[in-house]
Amino acid sequence: MALEMDKLGRVPGDDAFRRIELKGTNWEATYAGAMSFMRRKYTRELKGVDIAVTGVPFDQAVSHRSGTRMGPAGIRHASAENAWGPFWPWNFDPFDTLSVIDYGDCFFDWGKKENFPETLEKHAAEIISSGAEMITLGGDHYISYPLLKAHAKKHGPLALVHFDAHRDVEIDNGGRIDHGTMFGYAVREGLIDPKKSVQIGIRTTFVGETTMGFRIIYADEVHDSTSRQLADIVCKQVGKSKAYLTFDIDCLDPGIAPGTGTPIPGGLTYHQAASVIRKLTDVNFVGMDMVEVSPPYDHAEITSGNAAALIMEYLCLRAWQKGARSAPMPD
Repeated sequence: MALEMDKLGRVPGDDAFRRIELKGTNWEATYAGAMSFMRRKYTRELKGVDIAVTGVPFDQAVSHRSGTRMGPAGIRHASAENAWGPFWPWNFDPFDTLSVIDYGDCFFDWGKKENFPETLEKHAAEIISSGAEMITLGGDHYISYPLLKAHAKKHGPLALVHFDAHRDVEIDNGGRIDHGTMFGYAVREGLIDPKKSVQIGIRTTFVGETTMGFRIIYADEVHDSTSRQLADIVCKQVGKSKAYLTFDIDCLDPGIAPGTGTPIPGGLTYHQAASVIRKLTDVNFVGMDMVEVSPPYDHAEITSGNAAALIMEYLCLRAWQKGARSAPMPD
């Protein structure tokens, strides 16, 4: 029996390569076909693109367990589970509003780590100079540093909305390529304005750390607060500034996100994190990254699936900000 053609006269399957229109969603079997992020088209053509998803398979800045170089592939594969239509609880498909592509990965010479920051910054600049926004799949958290450099060159100093178990401002004046120091660099270099920035879910501390002006919402405050209270703190802190969202998956408790390099007990549930993101409708986001997903330490794609779903929460937020609204459920 022949497969039915879709409304464009195509045999369904492998939308990552065969898609013509950038908007909309076509159903594919979750276990088959090319695994782009959410089955979006693989392309380096940026004309008419609202958001480009790109991967950075880099984990040479980790302090403990490696494996996040496999994060982009893991997130893409897990995303297929949700690539079929409206996303709950938004109850609309963000791809009906946003033109989203999978731009593929940033390629770099792993034997010349010292060149990586500049390589990634140039990769990011190629995307954002076109007018498209970026969602970046990590990789370890160091990748946020070159990404912030590229974004700040276009937008000026940014407010940082940072979900994490760690603050990543460890004392270091030596320019190390290290996933625990880069936000200290970003503050000193004027890439982010700490007085407009907030760090959420923190449950570690290091000798010599200072607040650096950040509003820090430790994990215990998260657990004692409602999502509305937390979102109000973020919105007040950020104000009208352009903002960048960085989400380290170890912000979630390792009981629900075991696939990461530095798991810390006492973290957020998916619901807690997602409920805050859903309420940040007044924040002027210009980019996002999802980092520290380490598939070798995952089980049944739990961590990769949570990461993919949180990215979808962000995409729904951006679509809502551009006018998408859920349709009422018919009687």
